[in-house]
Amino acid sequence: MISITDRHQLILKKLKENGHVNVQDLSAEMNVSDVTIRKDLKLLEDKNLLFRTHGGGSVKNPYANDRPVNEKEQIFREEKQKIAREAAKMIGSHDSIIIASGTTVLAVARCINPATHLTVITSALNVALELSLRPNVEILQLGGQLRQNSSSVAGPYAEELLKDVTCGVLFLGVDGIDLESGLTTTSLMEARLNQKMMEAAQVTVVVADSSKFGRRGLGKICSIDKIQHVITDSGISESMKRALEESGIKVTVAE
Repeated sequence: MISITDRHQLILKKLKENGHVNVQDLSAEMNVSDVTIRKDLKLLEDKNLLFRTHGGGSVKNPYANDRPVNEKEQIFREEKQKIAREAAKMIGSHDSIIIASGTTVLAVARCINPATHLTVITSALNVALELSLRPNVEILQLGGQLRQNSSSVAGPYAEELLKDVTCGVLFLGVDGIDLESGLTTTSLMEARLNQKMMEAAQVTVVVADSSKFGRRGLGKICSIDKIQHVITDSGISESMKRALEESGIKVTVAE
């Protein structure tokens, strides 16, 4: 049997060549169990030589960082605009919706200009300001502790108000989507508020560019099976798209 030192050297060699490794491929090549490979990956991660991901390892850090909203807004800008236009198509006449926080949901707000009355509940100050210019939009701004990095509020006051709310669709932005870790964000307070938003909405639509897949944040919002729809861009891998659809989630790729 191949020694642990040789296994680690081979894993690091393949990681250097490809940028990522797969548990099943490594176990087949080295004729060891998947459990053995996962233990190897854990040991290598403990030595800061790689980052474990769903089904393998990567040289890229899967953990999401909390960056200022104006900085985030410039990243994947075109993809976010395509996603936003697709999401806005879901809003019906005389609808009531929740818009969470984040740059992708802000892009959604910029695409909203209804001909009939629309009620929008939001935790995001920039979303509320954007929609305040639309004559047919009634805005319910949640209150609470201001998070400057996201220009949004979170905390018990916002959560309390949502107890009396029921609506159709929640448009939810996230910092990470991982098949094992589920939906995550960089803030524990925001994660909890997102959970309350999901309870108030009949349908949760995650709007996220493809860079969010395989990443993880500090605060867990929910497991994958709790959402109904994901709108993303063409950068999503076929394997991730297939895995989401097999979980019963509708996946829309914005073109």
